[in-house]
Amino acid sequence: MNCDRCENQIAYTRKYSGEKLCSQCFSNSILRKTAKTISKHKMIQNDELVAVAVSGGKDSLALLNIMSKMAINHNFRVKAITIDEGIPGYRDEALEITEKFCDNLKVELKTYSYKELFELTLDEALDLRENEKTSACSICGTLRRRAMEYAAKDIGANVIATGHNLDDTLQTFLINMLSGDTNKVGWMDPNTSGNSLRKIKPFCEIYESEIVFYAFTNNIPFQSEPCPHMNEGIRTEIREFFNSLENQHNGIKNNLYQSIIKVSQIVKDSNQKQKMICEKCGNECTGTICSVCNMVLKLKEKKT
Repeated sequence: MNCDRCENQIAYTRKYSGEKLCSQCFSNSILRKTAKTISKHKMIQNDELVAVAVSGGKDSLALLNIMSKMAINHNFRVKAITIDEGIPGYRDEALEITEKFCDNLKVELKTYSYKELFELTLDEALDLRENEKTSACSICGTLRRRAMEYAAKDIGANVIATGHNLDDTLQTFLINMLSGDTNKVGWMDPNTSGNSLRKIKPFCEIYESEIVFYAFTNNIPFQSEPCPHMNEGIRTEIREFFNSLENQHNGIKNNLYQSIIKVSQIVKDSNQKQKMICEKCGNECTGTICSVCNMVLKLKEKKT
């Protein structure tokens, strides 16, 4: 069968829309959709430096690939940052892949480690956690956000771009709801133009399966080794749940995403009234001390 947009043979079918595309047209559609998302949510302004957070996985490397292409014809610049959590074996492969990929794209890369920033590797932090019910992902995610903020400021970037896709958004929403952390739902609004340091997700309207195929069809290498802590939380179970729903009801992920964005905007407006400044680091938060400083202080106290 032929591609719906040209005469080439189809390589990918979007079940939720019925569109059949060849490899080239599919790749172009992902680039255009990413550009449209950036424009719609005012993610990048003229002449800004964007710090693309790269982990070595399919999403972040695909994002760097697309952002580096867009930077050629759009008025912004990109640099790559990567965070080393200090997980033996796992992070080594990712760092090697990331360094080679950035070299090929001729994109400057800078690496930051938990050990340098917090005086703790992730494994050391996990050994010190007070409650075994606190998952590795929860601790790592909190430290990673602060590490990315530091990295962006260090290289003079105005924006941090991450490879989070539509599936990630759905999973995070349900995790927040199940944990009762409704304030975080307000952080899910893709328009962060009012923040001093903006964190953007240009893939937030694209299915994870499409990012996988984009990486495959564009020969993008990515890490094969799974994180040894990935099964501590419930994200994998939630991913499988949503995939099962999508297989039975094409487009249901898109529908839920639109609902989440509407809810997030309402919660965001409510959160604006509660914003405070952390006494330790000066970042915005909803208490006197932010979650990152609170966590690091407790871990360091236990270490000493």
